Amino acid sequence: MSLHGLTKGTPLEPISEMMAKAEANGTMMYYALARLAKEQGLEDVSKTFIEAANQEAVHAGFYATLNAKVPQDFWMLVRGVMAAEYRGDTTVKEMADKYRAAGLTEAADEMEIFAKQEGHHGEMLEALLKKYKPETLDVAGKKIYVCGCCGYEYIGDLDAEPEDFVCPVCGMQKKVFKLKA
Repeated sequence: MSLHGLTKGTPLEPISEMMAKAEANGTMMYYALARLAKEQGLEDVSKTFIEAANQEAVHAGFYATLNAKVPQDFWMLVRGVMAAEYRGDTTVKEMADKYRAAGLTEAADEMEIFAKQEGHHGEMLEALLKKYKPETLDVAGKKIYVCGCCGYEYIGDLDAEPEDFVCPVCGMQKKVFKLKA
């Protein structure tokens, strides 16, 4: 039995939404704590925080699934995320250049690693699409909207989405999407 959408449209939807956001924020907090602990030479503390962060991420995904935050047929979403990940390679590299110009060399160095990882995420998703769902790569005749923040590609009729629709990658509002030429 799938948990997908079990709380969508019910009195439990706002609770699941709140929990998903809280758990996602917890993920971020624990990873930040892990980084700080590692910087202070507290490897065991860092590992404990990473374990907690990973669990928080699973919890966030659970609540998001209950509220149907991602479609049950997720392959078109994966295709759009793939495009965002490939663009992330360039976008994060550009941000790293700004950090470097501001004298934050150590941060810029790490961000350049992140940029390569973003591109690699795109490659991994593309491999999954080719292996499991090659027909999703054909978007002929479909409208494609691109998130102006992260580059996520929405395939379909964005106008059919509710006004509170947000980018599944970066959380930006529907109004930042532009029709791809």
